[in-house]
Amino acid sequence: MRKTIVIALGGNAIKQADESGTAEEQFKNVQTTCRQLASMLMYGHRLVITHGNGPQAGNLLLQQEAGKEEVPPQPFDIVGAMTQGQIGYMFQQTLQNFLWEQRTPLPVISVVNQVLVSEDDPDYQDPSKPVGPFYTKEEAEKIKAERPEYVIKEVKPPSVEKRFRRVVASPDPIRNIEYLAIRKMVQTGIVVIASGGGGVPVVMDEKGCFRGTAAVIDKDKAGQRLAAVVGADVFMVLTDVDHAKVNFGTPEERDIGCATYSEMVKYAEEGHFKAGSMGPKVEACLRFIKWGGTLAIITSLDKAIGALIGQTGTRIVPDPVC
Repeated sequence: MRKTIVIALGGNAIKQADESGTAEEQFKNVQTTCRQLASMLMYGHRLVITHGNGPQAGNLLLQQEAGKEEVPPQPFDIVGAMTQGQIGYMFQQTLQNFLWEQRTPLPVISVVNQVLVSEDDPDYQDPSKPVGPFYTKEEAEKIKAERPEYVIKEVKPPSVEKRFRRVVASPDPIRNIEYLAIRKMVQTGIVVIASGGGGVPVVMDEKGCFRGTAAVIDKDKAGQRLAAVVGADVFMVLTDVDHAKVNFGTPEERDIGCATYSEMVKYAEEGHFKAGSMGPKVEACLRFIKWGGTLAIITSLDKAIGALIGQTGTRIVPDPVC
């Protein structure tokens, strides 16, 4: 049965934690992902793709700061738009090439996409969105001493050596601004890459006009908003692990296979999903099911097809199905 699937891809899946972030490395990772995406299109599904940009935006911000004596640095919203173009281009070109090889001439388009947020969002007071590279405790302390304005938090369990990252404000997405255009493109069979990096964050002034704001929106939560406006059947979060887990990083760790909405809410309330890591992914999936979606999936890039047909991954369904 033909389905409309929104796929949210992590920025860390495009640039791995142990990579420097060269164009060659990122294109190689994108090729791995696009093989999976092209297979889904061969099954006749409609695809909408969104992606993170944390590593890319963080690196670009470092470049901005390093070159500020020569070139004026750009604000967060412009950096978001720049990385939307960068990553969208890589996916657009690579997926087009795979589809051409398979003699499946589907049109693929990447759009620069704005997402509305509120200036009163509490995350501006307590930033939570990781950007840029991972650091050891020693590296994080050194960077904090050099740049005291940075907020650096532990985003992975103590068992992981490089578990610290810079965090910035990540306000909750309210509305996808270009949703009508995106919806029309999806309905005509175009593969759309949208809301990249969570979308360019904008606020609305008293005259109803938009302007950028200094933030990075969580791509999973923005992806859920995107899934709702295109009427998706499936919302799939592809990350660097096969499953969401309970008791992550402990001897009692175990994978979550199929779970109902209520079961996942209970796990979340018990604190099994870390903020800035698995927490937003689970929250986005729960929002999708609550909105009316039939299936939300969390799994790794290389297990996407298997998870879609029920062989692996964390699959979240409405109450009661499992």
